[in-house]
Amino acid sequence: MRRRPGIGGLQKAAAARDQYRLLGENVAKLRTDMMKEQLATFRSQLEEFARKHKNDIRKNPAFRAQFHEMCSNIGVDPLASNKGFWAELLGIGDFYYELGVQIIEVCMLTRSHNGGLISLQELCNHLRQRRKKDREAVTEDDCLRAISKLKVLGSGFEVITIGKKKLVRSVPTELNKDHNQILELAQGQGFVIVEEVQRRLSWTSGRVIDALETLLEEGLAMIDNGHKDGKCRYWFPCVSSVYSSIGSDT
Repeated sequence: MRRRPGIGGLQKAAAARDQYRLLGENVAKLRTDMMKEQLATFRSQLEEFARKHKNDIRKNPAFRAQFHEMCSNIGVDPLASNKGFWAELLGIGDFYYELGVQIIEVCMLTRSHNGGLISLQELCNHLRQRRKKDREAVTEDDCLRAISKLKVLGSGFEVITIGKKKLVRSVPTELNKDHNQILELAQGQGFVIVEEVQRRLSWTSGRVIDALETLLEEGLAMIDNGHKDGKCRYWFPCVSSVYSSIGSDT
């Protein structure tokens, strides 16, 4: 018959468990302290790097994107506030604040053409036209960062991806799956016709017309019925180069 451990054995086992637990806690604390020390070193080196390459960060878009990636890797957000070390050193908060204001202006000016949905590429083109006298170039990455900061205003600004395009939405329009599929389909020519949507998506005519009517009501589509074949074209300025060029002239 196997002998059960006595009180002394149980006490030794409990003491051993306590020692293992303390050892584990000490190792975890040591690792945490080492990580904190490494992060502090990285931050210090990042600040020195920023001082040395201040002009490149402000004027070179590719360099600026790499700098943001470096910051993200160690948990630093230079855009968290327009005050403090990074703002004073780089003026980077002011750069994105100004860009955010210009994004709002472009979206408002083009809203009558696109219903508040504009492609990220077109938005950048408008901004480059506005800032062509400015030495600080603007990239899509810059626009995305500026838009992410506009969310705190509760203004409805959002970047959505439909097909291969990124679209900036500046109005609180809810797009369902049907609307997104039609917009993706329209990226080929800038427009769709009812019969084409029926054929390519295997929908009923009622489903197609219902979705298109909603997009028309929201101002995201424009109807063109002046064709010899008698088929209406539903144009979508947010994905059409034709209407994009019209909007850029406003």
